[in-house]
Amino acid sequence: MKQNMITKKRITKETSVEISLDMSAVEPVEIETSVPFFNHLLTSMAFHGHFSLTVAASGDTDVDAHHVVEDTGLVFGDVLHELSLGRDSLARFGHAVIPMDEALSEVNLDVCGRSACVFEAAFPQQLVGTFDTALLKEFLLALAQRAKISLHAEIRRGDNSHHMAESMFKALGKALSAAYQEGTRKGLSTKGGIG
Repeated sequence: MKQNMITKKRITKETSVEISLDMSAVEPVEIETSVPFFNHLLTSMAFHGHFSLTVAASGDTDVDAHHVVEDTGLVFGDVLHELSLGRDSLARFGHAVIPMDEALSEVNLDVCGRSACVFEAAFPQQLVGTFDTALLKEFLLALAQRAKISLHAEIRRGDNSHHMAESMFKALGKALSAAYQEGTRKGLSTKGGIG
């Protein structure tokens, strides 16, 4: 499947975010959000999803990382939504279960044209370095809302919050890659269209 690179940009008084995605390529993967652990998670997502992703995000991280993380989710969702537009053949569903050491995460998604997000995780450490794990839910909610997908992410177990978050982002990458591939038949729903 040949995709063109899709790029979206959002600038507010709080943040500047630009994201480019190409599901048909594996390089480049270049992530700079000014939030080091978030860079690590997004890099893992793209690498294990086997897609090209560039993210340039900056903002008021002197306050905290919330706006940069959430707005990155919004823009990534916008990119994914554009990827789904005008497509009459799409795999639509994505699923992955990924371990990382003692941690295990599962992600399921449906490119259905309707936004829903369920995230279940019990992080034993609230902070990974200076990164607040509560921001992961904000990222996923923003992503699902703007991509118009049903997204279910569950971190089933783990003792180390770093491992838990990373296994979830690897699973997210795999699930996204599966869902946005070309489907084997025309039409995305028995209703005649998604939404």
